[in-house]
Amino acid sequence: MNITKLKEAKLRKKIHKLSTKLNKERLVSKKEIRSVGILTTDEVSSKIDISAEIESILELRNSKIYSFKKFNKLDNTSFKHFTEKDINWKGEFIQQNFQSFLEQPFDLLIGYFNTNNLYLELAVLQSKASFKVGFAEVNSILYDIEFSEQLNNIKEFSLELKKYLQILKKLKN
Repeated sequence: MNITKLKEAKLRKKIHKLSTKLNKERLVSKKEIRSVGILTTDEVSSKIDISAEIESILELRNSKIYSFKKFNKLDNTSFKHFTEKDINWKGEFIQQNFQSFLEQPFDLLIGYFNTNNLYLELAVLQSKASFKVGFAEVNSILYDIEFSEQLNNIKEFSLELKKYLQILKKLKN
């Protein structure tokens, strides 16, 4: 078994442990949405301007986005991306900027990815956001609301999100 597979197996155990704990302690916030954090993949964020679309439709400002991308020695360090190398064997994020992103108490965290990604799932679980939404195809334990939508349909996703946030009185009508 190579080192990467061993690390991923350990991270899966951590995700299972955190998600079990989360299910027992989950309380849905009644706060109005004012701050938004977005977690996605580099492939998605390079094709779609998720922040601009979310800010436009939800009529909010200053959303923050972080993307996961595969580690490459030739890439420069970025403060908008994290890689599998930014997570230690204990499942802790060691990149300081990303760690502070996760500790920020966003009113809404959007997991904008529709395939299982161990590192993004761990980030969603460790985020201090009070309300989390994402795609149904990923992991139902992660989110308070899940949407079944195509990843490239950002406008439809945002409109659907806005509709549900208004129903829950988390956005002004």
